[in-house]
Amino acid sequence: MRTIEWQNGTLVTIDQSKLPKETVVLTLKNCEEVADAIRNMKIRGAPLLGAAAAFALALTAHLSEAESRERLLAELEKSAEIIRATRPTAINLFWAIDRILNKAKGFFGSSRELAAFVVNEAQKIADEDVAVNHLIGKHGANLIHDGDVVLTHCNAGALATVDYGTALGIIRAAWDSGKKIKVFATETRPQLQGARLTVYELQQAGIPVTLITDSMVGYVMAKQLVNKVVVGADRVVQDAVINKIGTFTIAVLAREHSIPFFVAAPTSTFDLTNKANNIIIEQRKPEEVTHIGSVRIATEGVDVLNPAFDATPLKYVTAIICEQGILYRNNLVKFKSSIPKRVYKR
Repeated sequence: MRTIEWQNGTLVTIDQSKLPKETVVLTLKNCEEVADAIRNMKIRGAPLLGAAAAFALALTAHLSEAESRERLLAELEKSAEIIRATRPTAINLFWAIDRILNKAKGFFGSSRELAAFVVNEAQKIADEDVAVNHLIGKHGANLIHDGDVVLTHCNAGALATVDYGTALGIIRAAWDSGKKIKVFATETRPQLQGARLTVYELQQAGIPVTLITDSMVGYVMAKQLVNKVVVGADRVVQDAVINKIGTFTIAVLAREHSIPFFVAAPTSTFDLTNKANNIIIEQRKPEEVTHIGSVRIATEGVDVLNPAFDATPLKYVTAIICEQGILYRNNLVKFKSSIPKRVYKR
C-alpha cells in the first residue's frame, strides 16, 4: 500500500512511530485526528505532510453538513488553521493547504459539489507526489555511478512521501537500474528516523546498508568509506536548504572531504520568498533527547535544546534534484527563477 490512502471517506496511513517493531495502520476519521498524528510524528516527512494536510481538509469536506458553499469554505478555513498549527517548518504542509483553499475558493457550485472537488484535489496532490518522486529518482540516478557508496541522513524514502521517496528514491532508482551501490545511513538522533525507517526501507528493497551514529560521519568520510551524500529537504529557501537537524554538519564535513552533497526535493518544498533567518525552526519536547523510547538516559532537571531542523547554506550544496531536473550550485540564477514564488499564510 501507499504510505497514505483515501479509503471510503477515511484516511489510512502507517503509524511511523511504531516502525520497525510493529506495522500499525491508522484509520483517521477527521481533521483533528490527522493533526494529532502529525504532531506526534505518526505522520512525518515533508511531502507526506503535504498529502496529509490536503486529506485533512478532504475529511472536513466529506463530513460537512454545510448547506452552502460559504459555510463549507468557513469549515475548511478552520480545519486549515488546525493543521497549520501542528508543525511550523516543513513547507509542503502549508503549500498543500493553500492549494486546496485557493482552488476551493475559485470553485462555484453547491456545497456537495465543492466537497467532492476538495476530495478529488487532495487525491490529485497524493498522485502527483508519486509521479514527482519517480522523476526525482530518474534525474538523480544519473548522478549515482556503479560502485558508489552513498551517505544519507534521516528518512527521505517512501515513508516520508506518498510513495517511492526523494533521496531514497534516487538511491532506489540507481539500484533498480543495475548499479551496485551501498548506503551508509545515520541513526538521526533524537527520533532515530535513520535507524528505524531508512534502514528498514533499504533492507526491504535489498539495498546494502550500514548504520552509523550521527557522530561517525567525519570518521566515515576521512576513511573514504563514502563518496556521495544524498539527503532530502523540508524547505528550500533563497539561501539555504532546511532539513533534519544534523544536515548542516554533514554538509560541512562533505565539503571538507570534497564529497558531492546532493539534495532531493520536489518544487512544492521550495519557498523562494524567504531566507533561512525568516523560517521558524520547530523546537520539540525535551523528552525526545532525555529519553530513548520510555527509558530515561539523561539526569533529571537538565536543560535541553531540541531543534528539529537546521539550515545548510547553499554554498555547501552541489546540486538540488527536483522533478524539473538537476539544479547545480553554480547556476543559482536558474534555481531562483525557475520556480514560481509563492506567499504562504502562517
